[in-house]
Amino acid sequence: MATAPIQMSAVRATSVRQVRLVCGVILFCYVVSHFLNHALGNISVDAMEVGVYYHTVFWRFLPVAIVFYTAALTHMGLGLYALYQRRQFRWRAIEPLQLVLGLSIPVLIMGHVIGVRLGQTLYGHQKLYPQELYLFFVASPGRLWQMTILLLIAWVHGCIGIFFWLRLKPLFTRAAPYLLAAAVLIPTLSLLYQGGRSVAVESDDGEWRTHNLTRRQVGTVAEGNTLDRITGSLTIGYFGLLGLALAARGVRALRERRGGMIALSYGNGKTVRVPKGLSVLEASLRHNVPHASVCGGRARCSTCRIRIIGDHGALPEPSPREVFVLTRVGASDPSIRLACQLRPTSDLSFFQLFTPHTLSANAQASTPARIGQERYLVSLFVDMRGSTRLAEKQLPFDTLFIVNRFLGAVSQAVIENGGQPNQFIGDGMLALFGLSAEPQAACRQALKAASGIATRIDELNELLSHDLRQPIRFGIGIHGGEVIIGDIGYRDHIVFTALGDAVNVAARLQDMTKTLACEAIVSEEVRRTAGLADDALPQQEVAIRGRDEPLAVRVVADARDLTALVDRGERVAA
Repeated sequence: MATAPIQMSAVRATSVRQVRLVCGVILFCYVVSHFLNHALGNISVDAMEVGVYYHTVFWRFLPVAIVFYTAALTHMGLGLYALYQRRQFRWRAIEPLQLVLGLSIPVLIMGHVIGVRLGQTLYGHQKLYPQELYLFFVASPGRLWQMTILLLIAWVHGCIGIFFWLRLKPLFTRAAPYLLAAAVLIPTLSLLYQGGRSVAVESDDGEWRTHNLTRRQVGTVAEGNTLDRITGSLTIGYFGLLGLALAARGVRALRERRGGMIALSYGNGKTVRVPKGLSVLEASLRHNVPHASVCGGRARCSTCRIRIIGDHGALPEPSPREVFVLTRVGASDPSIRLACQLRPTSDLSFFQLFTPHTLSANAQASTPARIGQERYLVSLFVDMRGSTRLAEKQLPFDTLFIVNRFLGAVSQAVIENGGQPNQFIGDGMLALFGLSAEPQAACRQALKAASGIATRIDELNELLSHDLRQPIRFGIGIHGGEVIIGDIGYRDHIVFTALGDAVNVAARLQDMTKTLACEAIVSEEVRRTAGLADDALPQQEVAIRGRDEPLAVRVVADARDLTALVDRGERVAA
């Protein structure tokens, strides 16, 4: 029974886009395998034949073949459904391009699939690379251009899909250069066609033709004509499906016009009239009303959220995917909906919960904001103790000078240990670790930075000893976990920062250093991830405001000891 909520959550998290994505990934794996097999032609045709043996053994293994063909048919069907369902093609040029490329693939690949697979099924043809390359380079060179266009279209279509899938993932920024290199190198090596040129030369030999162009391998003229007729019929049928989808769009538009128009009021005096059936986000795009939507209307984020003004009881029920997203972000208020999923059937008033940065729905900012990403970061909060008493006994400019020297010393220690100073809050600072490092390295960097801060403050106290009645003291809180990083703010006041429970906990731990009379408090999560020994620091459980369960932490009386503890943990791990 405990697994039932998990299973229901997984069902709610699944949408048509997720199904299309899974099918697309399966097909893209096949395309990658095929391209790599083609690239073996740069070695020899024999290498291609060895490669295609393993390629076919895997992809024609019955369970794999069932999954592959199911994915292919499902992906094609969902592409036709996307053509029918999509109401706006102005969101971004790359998305309509991806749809058009995807819909053109079945037309281009029909003849190849039927000639090879159906020819084998019906007539037992054994067409392998020598026969196909002979067809493209000698018998019918025009088909070579068709095949090249097909390969490029399939590759570009797949790469666009992979980009939309991975761009919000935490590791995408670091993986992007390698993915780009693969996206360029794989098709380039595949389309050099060295194997085809070799076959074109060898085919001049009558003995080669005798062994490679037998009836069993390429079939008879009558069999070829039959396969061509089947190809033509299926192509016409596919064009019929495309026409049916377009006709359905026309019927839907006609029904919507007859069904009447509704008014959408944005809460800021802006009102637009649209046909029933459009989502709120689609209505915004149609009328160039700025509307935040990081994921592009895929219900993969909640940035398009709106709050309904007035009665929301007559609204359509949220889809399972919308329920999942809103539940994930803790939006239990029924007046909060996703604009990309809500399709009102009557007049509606609302206001957006997230203000978009762009000036219009299609405009691109000159310096576009970095979209949010979820990733593991280590947050280090440091605060200067006694700054209020310092301000009482110093001239204002002297106080400002001392605080700046403190923040400078802290920032230097953070940067030296691989961190990034992020926010300056009065006489305190938030530093982030892990923007370009793995979790274990980030935790170790943060601990060493805390030790470096203590050392730098000692040097600062010695430098200012004649001006300070008491040495500068500090408190540090360190915690790690999943956070959202991105740009926040308004217009010219946009900053890059991290938001999430892990950041808040680090701030709370920094506050607790006062009551626990220590220089730093490190969460058990950071201690364990960094690889410090379990008995390296005294453990304690503390209550964190806003959390139901107590948090296990490690109390650090002297932050200078942390570097030695980290070095010891690294030696043990090695």
